[in-house]
Amino acid sequence: MPLKKRRYALKTKEAKQMLDDASEKLKVNLEDFFGAKVNVEVIETDIGAIYLVDRKPVLYRMDERILPTLFFAEFVARAPKLVVDMGAVPFICKGAAVMAPGVVQVEGQFGVGDFVIVVDVKFRKPLALGESLLDAQSMKGTKKGPVAKTLHYVSDKVWSSIKSLGY
Repeated sequence: MPLKKRRYALKTKEAKQMLDDASEKLKVNLEDFFGAKVNVEVIETDIGAIYLVDRKPVLYRMDERILPTLFFAEFVARAPKLVVDMGAVPFICKGAAVMAPGVVQVEGQFGVGDFVIVVDVKFRKPLALGESLLDAQSMKGTKKGPVAKTLHYVSDKVWSSIKSLGY
């Protein structure tokens, strides 16, 4: 389990710049969620940096890439979704790529490389953050092969690290 190494607050200017960069990558305006002035804390762990925005673990940085966490409920609610059958759940929760035969529904519009949230068909619980390998239209017609790369999933190191912090 990753240990907490360092926790500190970002200065207002640094926080704004980080949120602007993240907004561009996520293709959403984070100021809509949090307002113009926010408190951003960074928790550096051995797996990367976790960003707490107004005390919520909403973003993490791994290998110089800032990604949303599955704890970022506002993003999860608005993001395009891949609905998968229950047979795909155990594989996705171990980090496997999302395969076309397991996808039962595609919701929203997205392009290649965009973030998608993977949810199960029965409970619609977020299972993973994926990076789309196809656009939404192409994905609907695909019957085989991988359709999304899994970047962050329930029970991975990021998830476990955030849970160990009490979230």
